[in-house]
Amino acid sequence: MTDLGDPGIAGVREEVVLLDDAGRPVGLADKARVHTDHTPLHLAFSCHVLDGAGRVLVTRRALSKLTWPGVWTNAFCGHPGPGERVEDAVARRGRFELGLEVTEPVEVLPDFRYRAVDASGVVENEICPVYLARVPAEPAPEPTEVAEHRWVEPADLVAAVRAAPFAFSPWLGLQLADARLVAALTA
Repeated sequence: MTDLGDPGIAGVREEVVLLDDAGRPVGLADKARVHTDHTPLHLAFSCHVLDGAGRVLVTRRALSKLTWPGVWTNAFCGHPGPGERVEDAVARRGRFELGLEVTEPVEVLPDFRYRAVDASGVVENEICPVYLARVPAEPAPEPTEVAEHRWVEPADLVAAVRAAPFAFSPWLGLQLADARLVAALTA
């Protein structure tokens, strides 16, 4: 797998794949410049992680993040690079953000798409398939990505997101509103 440039690698430009409304690639954009108040539709992914006890990993986004700093969210997210399989991008970001070896991620929500505007006006506009992975290890978070992490019972996470949606990323709330993900997390 080619390393497509995580933010921790100096001098490497990371690109995102731009999409049309049907989800077809139409170009590339510099990841560092694509998220604005007019963010074009692009390809991303989200990954939820379970431990051996069936608990789900939630992470609190680093305060230095451009969008939704300091909010709680799923284990990790990212953007596949040009020509990179989404599953390979999941493994790459799992290693970078959390120090986890993510193998055999399962696609749970292949058709997830959302658009959300952060309090600063920055827009997320993504076709974002959602994956689930199981890991045997404890995370070792990259501090530029993750401020904190917790293992929680899936039902407790669903209840917390319903009770206080403002404390969580909008994509997490939208994903947990889909019964397919909730079923996969509690299976």
